[in-house]
Amino acid sequence: MPSRAAAPAAIALALVSLPLAARDVPPRRERATPIAFVHAHLIPVAGPEIDDGVLIVRGSRIDAVGAASDVRVPQDAVVVDLGGRVVMPGLVDTHSHVGGGWGADGSAPIQPDVRVWDSIDCRNPGLQRAQAGGITTLNIMSGSGHLMSGQTAYVKNKDANTIEEMMVRDEHGAPLGGMKMANGTNSQGDSPFPGTRSKSAALVREQFVKAQAWMKKRDKPKKDEIAERDLAMEGLAEVLEGKRIVHHHTHRHDDIMTVLRLKEEFGFRVVLHHVSEGWKVADEIAAASVPCSIIVIDAPGGKIEAKDLSLQTGGILERAGVKVAFHTDDWITDSRLFLRSGGLAVRGGMSREGALRALTINGAEMLDLGLRVGTLEKGKDADFVVLSGDPLSAFTQVLETWVEGEKVFDREREKDRLWAEGGWGAGERRAFTGCCYADGGDR
Repeated sequence: MPSRAAAPAAIALALVSLPLAARDVPPRRERATPIAFVHAHLIPVAGPEIDDGVLIVRGSRIDAVGAASDVRVPQDAVVVDLGGRVVMPGLVDTHSHVGGGWGADGSAPIQPDVRVWDSIDCRNPGLQRAQAGGITTLNIMSGSGHLMSGQTAYVKNKDANTIEEMMVRDEHGAPLGGMKMANGTNSQGDSPFPGTRSKSAALVREQFVKAQAWMKKRDKPKKDEIAERDLAMEGLAEVLEGKRIVHHHTHRHDDIMTVLRLKEEFGFRVVLHHVSEGWKVADEIAAASVPCSIIVIDAPGGKIEAKDLSLQTGGILERAGVKVAFHTDDWITDSRLFLRSGGLAVRGGMSREGALRALTINGAEMLDLGLRVGTLEKGKDADFVVLSGDPLSAFTQVLETWVEGEKVFDREREKDRLWAEGGWGAGERRAFTGCCYADGGDR
């Protein structure tokens, strides 16, 4: 691995010019043999970086990872020589709007029964842009114009014919996701929406109290009483029972404290999103043991309550003991440029290790997916990216993106390069034909 002190542009150009060996890897459904990626600079995130590393993928899982001297390459493996390129876990975006999905409408400010995956287009070009940015796991959610805009969807960013194929599921086959909430100016409006911050909190509190009463009735029905389905109450109950994490849009420090107050009152799990003024109340957030998913941008504007956003927020929260992840809020940050969030955060005082974790495992844990994704470890999903250089360099390019052992993006393929670079046709929906899906053909 070249020294980070070397000229990053020269390093990136040199690495991009090297051809990858054994590129004709058979699709997983036809593959019984493992793939061995050798001569890689590994960033496992779960441990120290490895200069000459080996990553072995068998089917959809990681079979082995480590130094070349410690990992035996199976004799029947398809060998891919990476020539010193960087391999790190697939990136986890904890807050995205790719896929074109919309949630709640204007009929009410709190709509916990709405499911965003009912409107996600799995051929939406935003998903291909995210692949070009190395994003393999997404928390897709609806907007922040409601106090509660509905249930989010955790998806694997793989080429699929239906959204059902992309959704991450629990051991019972149920789709996994959180609950999107918001406060501040976004969710204020004309009746029935709240006009003030106090009324916003009151409406949320009122609905959670109703949900608590509904749960008691559900759990202890009267004799001969048949419980009727209530989709809104069921969604709120999952939040109160800790089955569904609240992903809460919030910017100002007083709005952050309101979320912490409601969390303490009702006991739900929550991830604070954006937290533009999180640096003002870092100790309070840490004391509440609440993680933060932050957006890191170099040109803030457009929202008065985000005027005190700072590049130093990630570092301040990290030093206070808060778990930090990054998100794109795509289009706010283009998914293709997600890696630069880490570089900007380090520029603002965050540690290199913390920034790499914020791009990967910390976000995975905020989605309850830390046992499956976020690090390069034996037994985890084979979600990883191949980079031309250091992940925190502005000169580095995403060369390949793999999801569950399948290559979903390859910068050397003309159609994939279009998604990475933009231009005529990059905004078109992905095509799909059964004849070409297995070998990663037409998009």
